[in-house]
Amino acid sequence: MEDISQAGLCPLCEGSGLNIIERLDGSRAARDCSCQLERRAARAIARTRIPKRYEHCTLDEYDTNFSMATRSIKQAHLSARKFVESYPLETHGTGLLLTGSIGTGKTHLAVGILQALVQERGATGLFVDYRELLKQVQNSYNRQVQATELEILAPVFEAEVLVLDELGASKPTDWVWDTVAHILNTRYNDRRTTIITTNYANAAPLAGPQREDGRSAREETLGDRIGERMRSRLQEMCVVVEMNGVDFRQTVNLARFG
Repeated sequence: MEDISQAGLCPLCEGSGLNIIERLDGSRAARDCSCQLERRAARAIARTRIPKRYEHCTLDEYDTNFSMATRSIKQAHLSARKFVESYPLETHGTGLLLTGSIGTGKTHLAVGILQALVQERGATGLFVDYRELLKQVQNSYNRQVQATELEILAPVFEAEVLVLDELGASKPTDWVWDTVAHILNTRYNDRRTTIITTNYANAAPLAGPQREDGRSAREETLGDRIGERMRSRLQEMCVVVEMNGVDFRQTVNLARFG
């Protein structure tokens, strides 16, 4: 049992970790105290590797009541709560693809879903920054590094719930496309839940402005960044949730002292 001297004895179990309950027939039984359940949940959250910057991000803390909150942001929040309520029996391994403007809270929402699934549904999960993951895989080719590519990717393949943040943020190359394909195909085949955030549009608009040379001047899409084949695969793996609006970091959440 863990040392609880620093936090003081639990008033319910007095440090034993167990509560004695009386059954209707007059017999007694022991069950885990709520303090033990809370500690288990805390350990499970710690194993998700959520960065400290996002540790506070829960669905309850996701603000949709400020003046510039768009309808899509409010709907995304409702979809996130519905997803948690439906997991895992109704979701059947299907995940979410959170896409849209920069600074609309996609990472906050993804982390909030992950925390809720761990705490409320008993799931296990992992948070992975897409760019950092690619760096680790690429670095594994260095002979001085002990970890192999398989050792780095194994937790990503095996996580019950994976949050893959900022998909498409790294420069698209054949190597990047192969790595993305490896990750997504493995999780797709194993029917594991994947929650993805990206700042790139899911699909290109049907028509857009033209440049002087006659070509489309459209912005890059997710298909441009990970390949259309893998973007198509994501449509089978994930429900697309679009989040559009102003940059929250540039308006409501500007950095300041104090």
